[in-house]
Amino acid sequence: MMHYLVRRVLLMVPTLLGILLLNFAIIQSAPGGPVEQMLARMNTLGAEHSLFGGNNDGVSQSGTAHSEGLDQVFIDQLNHQFGFDKPWWQRFACMVGDYIQFNFGDSFFRGVSVATLIQERLPVTVSLGLWTMPLMYLVSIPLGIAKAVKHGSRFDSLTSSIIIIGYAVPGFLFASLLITFFAGGQYFHWFPLRGLASGNAESLSTWGRIADYFHHIALPVLANTVGSFAALTLLTKNSFLDEIHRQYVLTARAKGANNRQVLYGHIFRNAMLIVVAGLPGSIAAISISGSLLIEYMFSLEGMGFLGYEAILTRDYPVIFGTLYLFTLIHLLVKIMSDLLYSWIDPRIHFEGRS
Repeated sequence: MMHYLVRRVLLMVPTLLGILLLNFAIIQSAPGGPVEQMLARMNTLGAEHSLFGGNNDGVSQSGTAHSEGLDQVFIDQLNHQFGFDKPWWQRFACMVGDYIQFNFGDSFFRGVSVATLIQERLPVTVSLGLWTMPLMYLVSIPLGIAKAVKHGSRFDSLTSSIIIIGYAVPGFLFASLLITFFAGGQYFHWFPLRGLASGNAESLSTWGRIADYFHHIALPVLANTVGSFAALTLLTKNSFLDEIHRQYVLTARAKGANNRQVLYGHIFRNAMLIVVAGLPGSIAAISISGSLLIEYMFSLEGMGFLGYEAILTRDYPVIFGTLYLFTLIHLLVKIMSDLLYSWIDPRIHFEGRS
């Protein structure tokens, strides 16, 4: 196992570099980079200043150049400020060198470091994911087991219909329905629509703030869970169905074990292998990457929404800094999944894999 672990850790380096290089090439080649974004803002400010009769001297270099075209010297200064006066390979090498030291630089347009932005936004996404995961597993695993035990029954058919609907309806559409019915859309105003705290949260008691927090996060968690539980339920059901017809189950029944003993004493551990081994990956995907549309619709300033804003504004340090960090976390989580798989079932080992 140690040799396999060392190989996996060493393979992380070219994998991480390859992902960064590919995304670097794609994003850098997209039109409308940071310099163009800044020039557009300058032109807009200059036009508004001129429209309202302001003094052009207060619009810096862009305001005076709005009608005559921006000064090339000013454009060169922007290129130097953003580092675009260097060849792409040099910029990529400098970025990788900084990222090895976990120095992600400063945001182009927010005036703060990328690390600060991550520290501010990550708790929102993690909070949403950490409540989604237990709810998803608490629903999916018992339901999947019940469907496997009652395979082909009316209960199985009815729940399959519900699962198909839940799988087919996107999370953001379900979020729209929740907002319409329960967040002051057209019917009830039982839940707040924005953020994770009320405006007067600081004046509330400790228990009051906790209740206010759950009041705000209830609908986002519910909307986030609906899009995730269907696949896990079917995975659990199929895993149990595969084990139910194994020879060791027939042997246990022949020895007089009842259904409960067979299910939880023999089948459960083997059937749950694939479900439990995927737990670290699911936690990382939901608790770190976040759900962009859910965060957007409920005005939650999490990591998904941060990445969306960074792509729109071509804020390269935010884009690449979060990409590097989350890719590294996902690669580590994959290794953790393999170790967990081997720990759950000692028969599984990876030493013989080429």
